Amino acid sequence: ISLAGRIKATFGKYLKDEQEQNDGLKELGEIVQSPKANVIKLPNISASVPQLVSAIKELQSQGFAVPDYPYEPSTEHEIGVRKLYDTIKGSAVNPVLREGNSDRRAAKAVKKYAMANPHFMGKWRSSSATHVSSMDGNDFFDNEKSATIKESQAGFARIEFTDLEGNIKDLKTDIKLESGTVVDATFMSVADLRAFLLHEIKDAKKQNVLFSVHLKATMMKVSDPIIFGHVVSVFFKDVFKRHRKVLDELGVSPNSGLGEILERVSHESKITQDFNAIIEKEADLYMVDSERGITNLHVPSDVIIDASMPALIRAGGIAWAPDGSTKDTKCVIPDNSYAPVYEETIKFFKEKGALEPSTSGTVANVGLMAQKAQEYGSHPTTFEIPRDGTVRYILENGTILHEHVVKSGDIWRSCSVNKAPIMDWINLAIERQVATDAQAIFWLDQNRAHDAQLIPIVEQVLNRKGIRDRFLIMSPRKATRVTLETITKG
Repeated sequence: ISLAGRIKATFGKYLKDEQEQNDGLKELGEIVQSPKANVIKLPNISASVPQLVSAIKELQSQGFAVPDYPYEPSTEHEIGVRKLYDTIKGSAVNPVLREGNSDRRAAKAVKKYAMANPHFMGKWRSSSATHVSSMDGNDFFDNEKSATIKESQAGFARIEFTDLEGNIKDLKTDIKLESGTVVDATFMSVADLRAFLLHEIKDAKKQNVLFSVHLKATMMKVSDPIIFGHVVSVFFKDVFKRHRKVLDELGVSPNSGLGEILERVSHESKITQDFNAIIEKEADLYMVDSERGITNLHVPSDVIIDASMPALIRAGGIAWAPDGSTKDTKCVIPDNSYAPVYEETIKFFKEKGALEPSTSGTVANVGLMAQKAQEYGSHPTTFEIPRDGTVRYILENGTILHEHVVKSGDIWRSCSVNKAPIMDWINLAIERQVATDAQAIFWLDQNRAHDAQLIPIVEQVLNRKGIRDRFLIMSPRKATRVTLETITKG
């Protein structure tokens, strides 16, 4: 299931017989259907486009005749090749293997070792200028709509787009919905996103802090690379405006990151100079590798939020600057769906100081992700809107379940979670709480459309079992604060 292996398995018809490779990911997908399965998975590349293209070139250099990656497919053949490559990029492995919900906890022996051999923790200052910045509205959180499918609504749904002239295009058909499935739909306004980014870039310069963006461009492999591309194109807006014609001719895509852009314009000295001039002029960029000059904007997969933000927090809120020094940082997390967790964590450490690994408690986590639940299964139903119009989620009986008026370039997405994973998630949480007698919190926000559908289901199960008093239900922000207060006490 390596990246090269996924490419060879997908494009077997292009290869010699002795070069073909079995589709290991498909085989694993079948294995995890069995309750007896026990899969030990080593890390694998969740490929961004630059990584995917690099792997393609390496395979081609070794005699594997796999096709080039079509950046802008125009023929039917190129469109087909692009669709196949799109199934490989991003976090292609985890959604297949996650047939069950997650149950993550540290083994006692591991926790004891960590307490006896505490890792480094940076010192937090109450005066730290490090902070999280998110959109004021019109993001995925703000625009989310959610509904639970009734028995009379079950069947096959479709998503269609209607432009201002009345032209209708099916974006996705044959979406199977079962009774009890929670279906979400939302979008992010690109106009508001770009205005927000422009303000935050200027604010980082004004505050003399590093500018950084934290996304999940591998798992959210459709929406987040687009958002990342807007960060790049807004930061370097003057260069893109001044050299638009040449950049288009060179096939430059901001979604691929600054690294690939600089490689493509390497023979255009004036354009390269202009990019470097912006880097010197604007706010200092958070560096992934300051010695090699790799910035936060070089490769979309270099900064994955659930790795980059904990690392920054563990370091005391500081990150590497271009000159090799460390500075406080503006952490841009555009969408408010999960930004509050990091914002509250930073606020807590500014007030209380860093955790002490030798005495801190531990947090076990039960995650709702089975059967491509929630955002984990949103890739096939995420779209960059081609022009102004309306997106509708239409059930088999003709009912319009969700509807959004959108603008050209907006990012619209839908996701769902079936009833069985929801019930398994709740029961798994109950099982773990009973086994450990630990403080238990369902991280659900009544003000988020999706969570508002789940809360009554959770409460119904807890009340039926007579254990409602054992569980708290809190928004992620409040749950973060309570959790940190609890583990600080050991």
